[in-house]
Amino acid sequence: MRLLSPALFFPAGNLQRKIRVFSFPARNIGVRATKPGMEKNRGEGSKQEGVESRIQSNPRVVKAQQLVNSDSSDGWEKAWEEGATPWDLGQPTPVMVHLHQIGALPKGRALVPGCGSGYDVVAMACPERYVVGLDISEKAIRKAVELSSSLPNADYFTFLKADFFTWQPTNLFDLIFDYTFFCAIEPDMRSAWAQRISDLLKPDGELITLMFPISDHVGGPPYKVSVSDYEEVLHPLGFKAISIVHNELAVKPRKGKEMLGRWKKSLSLL
Repeated sequence: MRLLSPALFFPAGNLQRKIRVFSFPARNIGVRATKPGMEKNRGEGSKQEGVESRIQSNPRVVKAQQLVNSDSSDGWEKAWEEGATPWDLGQPTPVMVHLHQIGALPKGRALVPGCGSGYDVVAMACPERYVVGLDISEKAIRKAVELSSSLPNADYFTFLKADFFTWQPTNLFDLIFDYTFFCAIEPDMRSAWAQRISDLLKPDGELITLMFPISDHVGGPPYKVSVSDYEEVLHPLGFKAISIVHNELAVKPRKGKEMLGRWKKSLSLL
């Protein structure tokens, strides 16, 4: 099994430890380890209420929900056409940029389902890692191509319009990164999501989940998530967490409602 940087993640068995601060290149980042299923710590109730309020009152979220929930076949396409894309940061996810820069991501082939504008695809792509960005929206894929086709690392990534649940690639992946995809699908599809992850990942591959939004709001998308939601569908397929930590590099509006999980299949079950 590939060793991970101890400055980033606690071993899965030590997730109950208290807050510690580690020294990273160029800056100090607090990484809080959390015991799975215990996302809400003492004193965080009011913070969670604020998170739920922001999600439910965000006009772009409300608009996206109206479009997606009123049209199950073309709702996501309409959301992109009307610019109702609150999940789009307009930049790569900071924690993934950091992991790439310090060499803490698996090399080989990587997949980003629900890639949207493709910022994370581009950020991870390099000579040692070929990245495939997948999205069901043609508008999203067109935007991703327009933004990235002239970049110097363009030979190391591609974008495809396809349905994650039915797409059949020729080769499996060493890494799958899920962010704002798990929370976008209806909760009753999460077991199917896990099965597809298992089918598309190499036996020794790694799944990275940036779990968002950790809250108690009602409805979606985005639907609320918790560590236990991921465990419920991944554990039966042999996945175990290498580490689960609070994402201290989350963008400001998402601070306190994201956790970073890294998962691999148990070798004893392969």
